Amino acid sequence: MHATTLRPYCLLIAAAAAAQIPSSSLWEWRTPGPPDIAPDGRRVVYALERANQQTDAFFSNLWLASTDGKDHRPLTTGDFRDSAPQFSPDGARVAYLTNRSGRTQLHVRWLDGLNETQVTHGESGPQSFAWSPDGRSIAYTARVTAEPEFKLDLAKAPKGAKWAEPATVVTRLKWRADRTPGQGIVENGETHIFVVPADGGAPRRLTAPGMSFQGAPSWTPDGKSLVAAADKFPQADSQLYPTDIYVISLAGGEPRRLTSRNGPESNPAVSPDGAWVAFLGFEDKGQAHHVTLLHIVPTAGGEPQRLSAKLDRNVLSPVWTADSKSILAVVEDRGIAHVHAFNLKGDSKPLTSGNVRYATAYAASESIAVSRTGQVALTRSAYLEPKDIWHFHAANPATATRLTHSNDAVLEAHKPGKVEEVLYKSFDGREMQGWAIFPPDFDPAKKYPLILDIHGGPHAMYGVEFNWQMQTWAARGYVVLYTNPRGSTGYGEAFGDIIHAKYPGDDYKDLMAGVDAMIAKGSIDPARLYVTGGSGGGILTAWTVTQTTRFRAAVSQYPVINWITQAGSSDIPLAMHRWMKGTPWENTKQYLERSPLFFAGNVKTPTMLLTGEEDWRTPIAQTEEFYVALKTRGVDTVMVRFPNEPHGIRGRHPSHRVAKADYIVGWFDRHK
Repeated sequence: MHATTLRPYCLLIAAAAAAQIPSSSLWEWRTPGPPDIAPDGRRVVYALERANQQTDAFFSNLWLASTDGKDHRPLTTGDFRDSAPQFSPDGARVAYLTNRSGRTQLHVRWLDGLNETQVTHGESGPQSFAWSPDGRSIAYTARVTAEPEFKLDLAKAPKGAKWAEPATVVTRLKWRADRTPGQGIVENGETHIFVVPADGGAPRRLTAPGMSFQGAPSWTPDGKSLVAAADKFPQADSQLYPTDIYVISLAGGEPRRLTSRNGPESNPAVSPDGAWVAFLGFEDKGQAHHVTLLHIVPTAGGEPQRLSAKLDRNVLSPVWTADSKSILAVVEDRGIAHVHAFNLKGDSKPLTSGNVRYATAYAASESIAVSRTGQVALTRSAYLEPKDIWHFHAANPATATRLTHSNDAVLEAHKPGKVEEVLYKSFDGREMQGWAIFPPDFDPAKKYPLILDIHGGPHAMYGVEFNWQMQTWAARGYVVLYTNPRGSTGYGEAFGDIIHAKYPGDDYKDLMAGVDAMIAKGSIDPARLYVTGGSGGGILTAWTVTQTTRFRAAVSQYPVINWITQAGSSDIPLAMHRWMKGTPWENTKQYLERSPLFFAGNVKTPTMLLTGEEDWRTPIAQTEEFYVALKTRGVDTVMVRFPNEPHGIRGRHPSHRVAKADYIVGWFDRHK
């Protein structure tokens, strides 16, 4: 047996087209991570990611930038993965995670003479960390493996014999996770909190078995306790939202539970005066989507207070100001994201404005940093501005300045296409929002092919940010349309939850109305329409070709094709059950009605299916089911499989990202 192979379209840049962004520009691309800011507000530190064309790998090093814009220099060098830098409380050192020793460990670097020490040496590297208030210790989280809950005394290989790898025993419901080594299998065990001297030494484990901690811990200002989010086992294994906030004393004893609501709590941050803990979360109403709210709860214990309920928008990345009177956080709204200041009564005001997106991107968010002097550092992106580090003072946000220019050289050599907002009405009169990227040499008197790109999630938000992949498609002569259909975040809880148990469904109609709106503008050739999308956008792409033949070709990226098999093979089975309002054996009819596989008999559109072979969110078996269904019927179909790639094909190999962009547009070029 042998599979059909479609060679990637190799982009040849002619002199006349050299100004447009090619997919090969990824090798020149630089991506800054979230910054930390020194306590005095004078410097920021961040990790800058780059791709190495010779080794086909991503690396990142640390950079320092002064907030006055006068100094910008590397702090570390080499082909390593340096990440998550944090200034010490006195600003004299930087702690960070790095694989310089061969596996990820915690290092501390002195800034005066650039001396460095490796702080941790464990088998399981730190996942997150936080400096103690006095700078003498660092708390960190790390995975601790445990014996299987079911174990047999099996025969062992004789001395010198080479036996096969042993069987893996799985006993938990949440047994697999996308983007983890070992083909997604989660080793039996828990994530615990440790404290280690900041100059190195023996770590001390603070937490006992039966709990697993999520995210970075936060110190109380007296240095005697930590506050962290955790799941309690074994009951957490069968719950969709098991996470609560706990106080852990360095003196020992049982962690003290601060929250016990029916819903998730995360991102705890202790106020500088120690009186309050800010956190994110929501009360579970049984919906598929909830807006994430900002809360505070007394550190001593008490009833949580909701601070952002008036906004009806997701709140992200909370951080306290030095006076403990305000919390700065990022609020998503209609494709943009801005920093808001919340007081302890629940009143808020936006500090930033404009058609930009702070500290967020599609389906992702990053931390923001605030110094003791009120200086704020974070990332920002806009239509034609790739992500960079920005800085302003909380008391005067109009002073916002850009500290890095990570991709200016690329954009000077390769001109991006202009971006315009597209507003239109859907079938039921709801206003929809989207954006269109035009080819750099766009001529409104001509007719252009259109690519509809559908976002995943489905509870996520496209918006005002630079999109490298879509820009490479626009450079090939396509207009690219991307919209936020119902189910998207940024438009309120009701808009996001309206697709509960109706996905895919009316969101497909929203997307078609967007295509119609673009055609009505006059520059789109209605005979050359193309559609693609990944994950949730992958299922909607597959659904689209079962509902209409208006598209000349389609690329369904890492889709869900059969909700019944997806519910038992995804790494988030409980979420699958929630979206469908029940399990497959309780509500089989609904699963069938929303699965593209059972409408495959309608498909005539040439369809490419594209998925990573180590995708455990929408496993490649989903792709295989649709591929076989379409091939059986004689539909022009190609399956593209990326080895060693997780969900999104955003793993370890830059060449795969380049090839992914080229396969998609190459399929469309083939069907012009």
